[in-house]
Amino acid sequence: MPCMAVPLRSLTCCAILLFMQVTELRTAPDLPNIVIIYTDDLGFGDLSVYNPKAAYKTPRIDRMAAEGVRFTDSHSPSTICSPSRYALLSGQQIYRSTGGGGVAFEGPGGPSYLTPGTLTLGDMLRARGYRTGIFGKWHVGLTWYDDDGKRLDGGFANSRRINYANSSPLVDGPNNRGFDQSFVTPNCPTTDPLYVYIENGMVKLPATVTHQRSNLPDLDGWLWDNDEGFMSVGYDFVNADMIFFNKTVDFITSHLANNTDKPFFAILSTQIAHAPVLPAEEFRGKTSAGPRGDFVWQLDVLVGRLLDQLRELGVDDNTLVLLTSDNGPETVHYNRMRQEYNHDASGGWRGMKRDGWEGGHRVPFIARWPRAIPAGRVSAQMTSSTDLFATLASVAGYELKDEDATDSFDMLPVLLGTRKEGDSVRPHMLTQSFRGQFQIRQGQWKYLDHVSSGGNDYSEGFLTQYLLPETEPTATGQLFHLGKDPGETTNLYFTEADKRRDLQALLSVLKTSGRSAPRGRKPIGIENIPATSRRD
Repeated sequence: MPCMAVPLRSLTCCAILLFMQVTELRTAPDLPNIVIIYTDDLGFGDLSVYNPKAAYKTPRIDRMAAEGVRFTDSHSPSTICSPSRYALLSGQQIYRSTGGGGVAFEGPGGPSYLTPGTLTLGDMLRARGYRTGIFGKWHVGLTWYDDDGKRLDGGFANSRRINYANSSPLVDGPNNRGFDQSFVTPNCPTTDPLYVYIENGMVKLPATVTHQRSNLPDLDGWLWDNDEGFMSVGYDFVNADMIFFNKTVDFITSHLANNTDKPFFAILSTQIAHAPVLPAEEFRGKTSAGPRGDFVWQLDVLVGRLLDQLRELGVDDNTLVLLTSDNGPETVHYNRMRQEYNHDASGGWRGMKRDGWEGGHRVPFIARWPRAIPAGRVSAQMTSSTDLFATLASVAGYELKDEDATDSFDMLPVLLGTRKEGDSVRPHMLTQSFRGQFQIRQGQWKYLDHVSSGGNDYSEGFLTQYLLPETEPTATGQLFHLGKDPGETTNLYFTEADKRRDLQALLSVLKTSGRSAPRGRKPIGIENIPATSRRD
């Protein structure tokens, strides 16, 4: 019976019951704050904790790994940026949105891959009481309109036709896709026009001038893939990541001062180490590995500063920080670092950005959460960035519907160390290369549903030196056993025909079934994290 309906003599009992309920709520474990540091074109071998032979050191990220768990079989869902970002934010492969592959947007490209009704990371965590923010590179498409209210297609020329009054607030910007606060660029911050900042769905300073590449420093010839095009006055290329970092810290600091009853979720979407290579001035010359080495050093310093800030704010212990990359290293970067600094940005794996081979999508993944993740662990569990969705849902106690995050597996037991290392969470994993072509893993078996790289052309230019002979030139796909052949050198398409047919059949089922993740996923919930996995 409700307390209001009981006689006066029973009020004491109700008061005791209410006190017990409030006490229980207060003593329940608090949901952690969450920060995702999403890097750009950072290869498996670009951090010294992954690559002892790296041409420079990344001491703060190495320390982050030592204080948490580091994954050695982690993958981006795609080998280029926009599809991977869609997958991170939705827990789904890009073909769920497009029916195939997905381009990297330029100009006023859109509409967003995140179509209305798609549950996003921001939506999900906001539903569990989080205040959410994203800062940096958005690049999953935006809808822009001209003077007549007609939606504009991509392309640099169309940047001049944007009517900002008709376009703002952006109907498919971050603030309409689950984020309370945002400060983003529509495309690659220093590569692809349109060069404007968008804050909470509004372009405060429209593009009115044309960017000239000659206005930027060309550090030892690393100023390339910087397209000239429409920009806003004062747009800052060199300090882009410093701006994004400061916006992230401001969001966290303001949140802790004004929203003590809520946890926060922030994505720092950095451009490091995308082209052009433009480390901020304070980081230049800090390594002996040239401008790109300095660029990754900048990332390392910013990660360290963020962790220091969390500690100074008193929230380090219960903040889950995750770091990963959207794909492997850029081709020119890979080549120059190999030739000039003996640095293998792919960390020994074949291929690079755009390729379906491992170097195109095997990326760093580090998770640190002092309250819950035991320190000093290395996991060989196969995982994808799509898995962050179900994993964070499991932390927050959000029960995903079957139609949500359809390619996302819950890796929380692996983070906590409660899952045996040899007991794989994933029975299989999908990735997609530059042209949307599929690769599928099952254990150590990997099938590529295409010939060659699925991305870069190795028949011309400097890439010819990295071309390996095709052992089965008449095959229409590629089959490798990564345990025996990690370099993907010997195509077993014909010699292991039964396994190839099994993987082809599995790929067909996963593509047509509408999901690769299991149905009926149940979150673990913060209250069920075993005390033995905590360090407080």
